[in-house]
Amino acid sequence: MKIVVVYHSGSGHTEVLARAVARGVADVPGTEVSLLRARDAPKHWETLRDAEAIVFGAPTYMGSVSAEFKHFMEWSREVRGQWRDKLAAGFTNSASQSGDKLNTLVDLAVFAAQHGMYWVSLGLKAGNNASIAGVADINRLGSFLGAMAQSNADQGPELTPPASDVRTAELLGQRVAGAAQRWVAGRETLGDKV
Repeated sequence: MKIVVVYHSGSGHTEVLARAVARGVADVPGTEVSLLRARDAPKHWETLRDAEAIVFGAPTYMGSVSAEFKHFMEWSREVRGQWRDKLAAGFTNSASQSGDKLNTLVDLAVFAAQHGMYWVSLGLKAGNNASIAGVADINRLGSFLGAMAQSNADQGPELTPPASDVRTAELLGQRVAGAAQRWVAGRETLGDKV
């Protein structure tokens, strides 16, 4: 079971999340995970082609994916059709609590749909939304489409994003790996019947 995490990280915060997603994938027995920086991904198109799932990650800059990740998206026209029927998921990070991160996840989901991929949501309840809740909650930013994280603008990746956001990214990786295993098992069971 091969899963690839493709990401761009401008200052290292999104890379912390990419590594967390990869750890989550690796926690599921029978999976192999590859981390690819968006700028290097075109050199590894076979790795992307052979994966069961691709998890996309980009920081949210000005309410959307970063320019470097957008460049990867535009390059992917060259491999159109190769990712059809693969699973996809996404994650993002910004300095602000909101920062319009949802728009970045929507961009990633539409990108996956244009390749004929199936989107895997985060699948977690929202945290940090009650009087007894707090910033240490899993999914503290309350995202459903993918994993969101917030990193203070004046702190480096050794301090932020917080542990709860990193753990949320790990759980996304586990969910994608589990979904990929079920996806492959179903395909092997049904064969060409569907």
